[in-house]
Amino acid sequence: MEAVSESEYKLRLAQDLIGRGKVSRRDFIHLGLAAGLTVAAANMLFVSVARAAPKQGGFAKLGMAHGATTDSIDPAGYPDTFTQTAFSGAMSNSLTEVDAKGNIQPDLAESFETSDEATTWVFKLRKGATFHNGKTITADDVVASMQYHMGADTKSAAKSLLESVTNIKADGPETIVFTLNSGNADFPYIMSDYHLVVMPAKNGKADWESGVRTGAFVLENFQPGVSAKLKRNPNYFKAGKPYLDEVEFIAITDLAARMAALSTGEVDYIGRADLKTLGMLKRKPNIDILEVTGYGHYTLPMNVTVAPFDNPDVRMALKWAIDREEIAQKIFLGHATVGNDNPIAPAIKFAINPEPQHKFDPEKARFHLKKAGMENLKVDLSVADAAFAGAVDAAALIRETAAQCGIDVNVVREAEDAYWDNIWLKKPWCASYWSGRATADWMFTQAYSADSSWNETFWKNPRFNELLIQARAETDEAKRSAMYAEMQQLTHDDGGAIVLVFNNFVSAKSKKLAHGELAPNWENDGLKMAERWWEANA
Repeated sequence: MEAVSESEYKLRLAQDLIGRGKVSRRDFIHLGLAAGLTVAAANMLFVSVARAAPKQGGFAKLGMAHGATTDSIDPAGYPDTFTQTAFSGAMSNSLTEVDAKGNIQPDLAESFETSDEATTWVFKLRKGATFHNGKTITADDVVASMQYHMGADTKSAAKSLLESVTNIKADGPETIVFTLNSGNADFPYIMSDYHLVVMPAKNGKADWESGVRTGAFVLENFQPGVSAKLKRNPNYFKAGKPYLDEVEFIAITDLAARMAALSTGEVDYIGRADLKTLGMLKRKPNIDILEVTGYGHYTLPMNVTVAPFDNPDVRMALKWAIDREEIAQKIFLGHATVGNDNPIAPAIKFAINPEPQHKFDPEKARFHLKKAGMENLKVDLSVADAAFAGAVDAAALIRETAAQCGIDVNVVREAEDAYWDNIWLKKPWCASYWSGRATADWMFTQAYSADSSWNETFWKNPRFNELLIQARAETDEAKRSAMYAEMQQLTHDDGGAIVLVFNNFVSAKSKKLAHGELAPNWENDGLKMAERWWEANA
């Protein structure tokens, strides 16, 4: 055991007490002097420890990059970071969650285990966990919540994630049993999806309209497209959390307005900081820049059921007509890596980089146009910075390079408000983004499977969908790896998604707020910033 002096022991004890708000700055400095520190050193240590240690209380205004008048608390939707962070991450819980290391952990569930070659999954609920209204959470609530996203009539974006579930039942008040039509070793990851939150059952059906959930915060007021105010849930099942008493999510879709709001102190945090003016923001002494390498990527999905995108050679011509390197350098300024029309991030298990690397090549673009029976082509590209910061500028660069390939790209600048309701999945070619998913199966199931409501390219490749089901159930790692490699090659060669770049999550905050290690799975600390962050001590 390490030997320490009495004064050093007292200093260490005081550091621990700071974190719990039990010792004043003056008393700490006196202890620091006794331990041989200077006044300046003791003061600096106090500030460092005090800021780093979570404390209870405080209020935070969080500026979201999204928000629309069509937003709803209905978890069947949640199309953007406003609804995802406020209503899923802050207000609700799923059975599991992804931690800062990218690993799956129990959340509302206490444990989970599998049998029958991963076709049966059993989840045990935490004892004593309650809804916001005080009602104990039971297995019946979970069953109703999951069934809300299942069946032919559901409008849920999570429907495809639960397609393999053939039965879900309560086995007593605290146990839920899922039966799958084939094995899925990644099923606990699926249960962390932000749509699959637990809601109270009412007459056997999930009650989403009341807004009663299980999460760290209770909804007080919601103005769609404007803001959502939430207050601390005093009976939250995670001891000590949340730290903040209140949070307000504010929709600021305009990039310049978002940056100004943080600079003037109107908000304490902004998502998706402006990369072009990041340097100026860094010079402000009261602001921190946050950057996380995750699974996110920016895409230009083509609806492959609509001409001319129904022609694979037209799709390929467009893939060769874009200078991704230029976009990565000029638009994302070193905060992204070049994509290759494969949505599986390099850090995810089973990821490959398909061959060849799609880059700007006018000769190849013209070759595929000619193969499609065309000498030239004119197409509309719908964009707004609501899709991703820099989408409008990226489209301008695409128009220039495509023109050198005989392709006239008419850039249509769409309204920021309700972009996800009026443009995405509606216009044949548009800008989009994905925060990514922690497993290849999850990403492919949600965005590329034939029947997914969020299949933004409407691509239905028979071989791909056959492999998707087979790979999910395969227990041989080598065979599974080969299947996912073939699927990534198929999306690269035949799919309708142009994956421009894998983006870093770049945000900014006031030093008023503090946090631990940031999660990489989604923006805003895995959507859990309200639960996980705290107000720094002065």
